[in-house]
Amino acid sequence: MATNDTAWTLESVQQLTAMARDGIPVPVMSLKLRRPIEAVAAKLSQLGITPVPAADA
Repeated sequence: MATNDTAWTLESVQQLTAMARDGIPVPVMSLKLRRPIEAVAAKLSQLGITPVPAADA
């Protein structure tokens, strides 16, 4: 299981929430924030944010 080794900074959380608001999929957020997909999904869940589903095509 992947763990989040790096603490979330205020700036990272702000970027995450802005990307979620813009409808960016979790895998893209993961790349932009340089964090594992699991860590991004866990933080979104902790913040009570439902991410948009990733496009499979």
